[in-house]
This record gives sequence, structure tokens and C-alpha cells, in this order.
Amino acid sequence: MLSKEAKQAAPSVDPDDVARFDRLGEEWWNPRGPMRALHQFNPSRINYLRKLVERRQGRRQGRAATDRAQPLEGLEILDIGCGGGLLSEALSRLGAKMTAIDPAPTNIEVARRHAEASGLNIGYLCTTAEALAAEHKSFDLVLAMEVIEHVRDVGGFIKIAAGMVRPGGMLVAATLNRTLKSYALAILGAEYVLQWVPKGTHRWAQFVKPQELAAALRSAGLHIFDETGIGYDPFDGTWRESRDMDVNYVMAAERKSPATSA
Repeated sequence: MLSKEAKQAAPSVDPDDVARFDRLGEEWWNPRGPMRALHQFNPSRINYLRKLVERRQGRRQGRAATDRAQPLEGLEILDIGCGGGLLSEALSRLGAKMTAIDPAPTNIEVARRHAEASGLNIGYLCTTAEALAAEHKSFDLVLAMEVIEHVRDVGGFIKIAAGMVRPGGMLVAATLNRTLKSYALAILGAEYVLQWVPKGTHRWAQFVKPQELAAALRSAGLHIFDETGIGYDPFDGTWRESRDMDVNYVMAAERKSPATSA
């Protein structure tokens, strides 16, 4: 189990947020519970990641490579801040070799039990990005999905996460924009009016503008090649890609391999 001192020393860890999510326990997998918004949001994340990988594989290997039943087969993916494992399990089913980390021990315990019951082999670790990076681990795809708005030092966290991206690999980050619109919808609306997520889940001051995230990614040596908003459709209750990045958005960046960086 990660010590309190180790958590406090890591820029990727806000102890208050870790404790808040750790208290969710089994509720992570309750589609009508406090994480129901994430359950609704998850298909859009999976669809975006799948299309992103398939598009890149199609360019490199020909379109036939994207027609597999498990399009992520052969990819080693790191899911930072995996929570109860909602995204990690979905990507594992698509063939990815998953390593999933979270500094909250209850989250990891719940995630492990659920994966075992589902017959999935996922490498869950109760640790921080800093500790994993110190082991010189590297991955084809590093994910920071709905995590950045909960870290203490965005630039420091992105530097650590980017350092685990292999040449030719990608880092994908999804977060919330710091706008008046996001305050109205993601905090007042989602937490207090609709009660989609528990009150206090988000702090608007920690939301990250796209230009701030982009600057951190470039400073970490990555090249941004895709960005899009994720919007909610109230008519059918689904989330989908959108041109509107005022609230939820996702950004993808790559570490160019020596052969393509010239």
C-alpha cells in the first residue's frame, strides 16, 4: 500500500481527491450509483480511443489491420488513475495488455475483484505515476482520462506520464476546460442540480484550459495530433464527439520515433 508520505510527494496526487474516490468502494460498478455519469461517458471514451488507434494502425499497416475483432491486440496500455477499472476492462476486452494504476487502495481492490470475476487479466497496481516511471516502464499508449483536473501539478504530471510513452507511442488525456460554461454545467449542473456526481467531486480552479494542456504536452516532448470536445446529447442521453471544447475535451499527442522525427 502506498504510504501517505509517498502520496504527498507526488505531483500526480491530491490526497483529498484520493480519499474522496477511495470511499466509493463497490459503487464504482453501480451504473445507477454516484459514478453513473462515468458509466454513461465511458462508451464515448472507448469509441474515441478505438478510432484513434485504428486510424493510426490503418495508416501504418493498411486498412485490413483495423478489421480485427480485437483492434487493440498487441498494444501495451497504461491507464493512470484507473479508479474501479471501468475503462481498463473495456480496453482489455478489445485485446490490449493493460497496466492500470491508482493511489487509492480500495479502488485497486475493487478493480481487481471485478476483473477476476469477469475473467480478465489486468495488471492493477496501487501506486503513482511517479513510482511507476521510476521503474523505467514504457507503453505504446498512456492514458490520463478524467485525471488531470485532480492532480496538484499539471505540468509535473504530464512530464512524468509523457516519459512513459515509447517512441511512436501516444499519450491521450481527457479533462475539463476552465470556462464559465464548465462551471455552470460540470459543477452547478452536474453536481448540485442533476446530482450526476457527488458534490465536491470537482474544483473549478483545477480545470485545465486546452492551451495549458497543449503547452504541457509540448514541453514534455510530445507532438499533438488530435483534439476534440465531448458533448452530452440530452435527447438520447449519450455522449459523443463534438467541436465544442468548452466543457469536456480530449487531446492526443505522440512521441515521434527517430525515423519520423527528422
